[in-house]
Amino acid sequence: MSWLRRRLDALAPEFARGGRFSRYQAAYQMIDKTFFTPADVSRVAPHVRDGIDLKRVMSYVVLAVTPCAVVGMWNVGHQANQAMLAMGVTAAPGWREFVLNALGVGYDPASVLACLVHGFVYFAPIYLVALAVGTAWELLFAAVRNHEVNEGIAVTAILFSLTLPATIPLWQVALGISFGVVIGKEVFGGTGKNFVNPALAGRAFLFFAYPAALSGDSVWTAVDGFTGATPLALAATGGLPGLLDAGVTWQRAFLGQVQGAIGATSTLACLVGGAFLMLTRIASWRIVAGVMAGMVITVSLLNAFGSGDSTLTLPWYWHLVLGGFAFGMMFMATDPVTAAQTNAGRYLFGVLVGFMTILIRVANPASPEGIMLAILFANLFAPLIDYFVVRLAIRRRVRRVRT
Repeated sequence: MSWLRRRLDALAPEFARGGRFSRYQAAYQMIDKTFFTPADVSRVAPHVRDGIDLKRVMSYVVLAVTPCAVVGMWNVGHQANQAMLAMGVTAAPGWREFVLNALGVGYDPASVLACLVHGFVYFAPIYLVALAVGTAWELLFAAVRNHEVNEGIAVTAILFSLTLPATIPLWQVALGISFGVVIGKEVFGGTGKNFVNPALAGRAFLFFAYPAALSGDSVWTAVDGFTGATPLALAATGGLPGLLDAGVTWQRAFLGQVQGAIGATSTLACLVGGAFLMLTRIASWRIVAGVMAGMVITVSLLNAFGSGDSTLTLPWYWHLVLGGFAFGMMFMATDPVTAAQTNAGRYLFGVLVGFMTILIRVANPASPEGIMLAILFANLFAPLIDYFVVRLAIRRRVRRVRT
């Protein structure tokens, strides 16, 4: 990479004096900050020094979601290969058949490599389109506003991609990431100034604009003509007996061997990645604890008063492993920009997310998932939660001083 470093250093004076290459300054800054450590650091007081910068934070998040991506790709290929075997289909559709035949991995659902590669040819185009379109918007806004481009688009693109089904059209991916980046972040000033999670904003836009592409029985398995309900849809209509009759066990759901979004099916992978983020203090364990508490308390109350076979009587440990609950709890709710900032507020924020998730799952048949809308709803109330927490703390302090 030394030649790239020398070339960037040679262009730096041109940018400083507004030379003929100045219009490429935003692209230069993005490349420089992505591949190299920033040269500007604080070394003496009174500046606050820390061992972590924005690039490292974003890198840690990408590293944390990697297990979800790997398991998700394997599961996409596994579900597809199983369906192809059951239906007698011998080849993947379109250009994917050529790629898989050229690699010679086959379509054996028992082969880890075959399933992983099959899932990769579905996930890779989705992520590349999201990354390319999102980067283009970031560069455009950076050029217009004359500010730096950071690495946040890499995190937004991969989180957004992992919440989608494998069969989603790529033009919808481009629309969704455009909405998330432009409306969910850039119109408010860019990274650090958005009040909703950009990846979830893009996902919500697609959910409401093109519901057929993100819901139903035919979008979750990458095989033409195959239909099969997701576990949450099964639970909504038949409760726990409906899940068990369909062959969905708690262990399969925990490991990620069920239909669903690309990266949100494996609770184990989500917990591993989330534990890494909490260990590095990028994600707040208080939010995670609040989400779990809100979910468990709400489900326990509904179980006590509910009856029949539906989501209303589903135990809390099943809600944990179904849908995108674990993924949303670990990677979306803990977004340090859009979540509450005070310690007490983080507990309340998490409880609100857990409560709203179960309420939407139980009371809203149009959206059996719930976690996406719950987090966006809580994002809107995060500033208000922090405001009341701070006002309460000030009031207590004033009372102590007066007494």
